[in-house]
Amino acid sequence: MDEKACLTHQQAQGIIEKTQHYVSLAANIYEVKLEAPEIRFDIKGAAWGCFVRHGKRRWIRYNPSLFCRYYTEGLNETVPHEVAHYAVDVLFPKNRCKPHGAEWKAVMRRFGIENPRATGDYDISGLDVRRQHRYDYSCRCRQHQLTSTRHYRILRGKQYLCRGCGEVLKELTKKE
Repeated sequence: MDEKACLTHQQAQGIIEKTQHYVSLAANIYEVKLEAPEIRFDIKGAAWGCFVRHGKRRWIRYNPSLFCRYYTEGLNETVPHEVAHYAVDVLFPKNRCKPHGAEWKAVMRRFGIENPRATGDYDISGLDVRRQHRYDYSCRCRQHQLTSTRHYRILRGKQYLCRGCGEVLKELTKKE
C-alpha cells in the first residue's frame, strides 16, 4: 500500500493550515514576527516530523504515512510540537536550547498542551522504517552498540567516552 498516496490534498492542506495557526499563535503570544516556514511532506519511517534550520532558512518536514494513519493525532500533537521547535529557534537565536528542554515545553504549554511529549507511541508496522547498522565497541566496564553515524565519526577522529567508567570506546574486532 502506498501510504503517501493515502494523504489527500485536503488533509495536506489541513496540516498546512494548522501549522500556520500555531505559527500565528506563537507570534501573538510572544509578540514577535514569525514568517510561516516552508512545509514539506518528505519524511519516511518512524519520525512524525522535523524542524530544520539551515543557515537563515527554516522549514518543517512531516511524515505523510503517519499522518495518513493517525491524521487527528498528528494535527493535535505533531503540528504544535514542530511549530514549538520553530518558535524556540526564533525566540532564542543565540541560546543552545535542548530540543525538548524547558523553552520548548514552555511554548507547548502556551499552546495548551499540558503534558508535552518528545515522542509518540504509535503502531508503525508495515511502514518502511530505516534502521542504522550497529557497531560493537567496548570500554573497561562493558560493551556498547554504536550507530553507523557515531562509528564513522570515530573513524574520522572523534572520540566517545563511556558514561560509566570514562574510558574511550574502542571498536571490537571480530576476534575479540
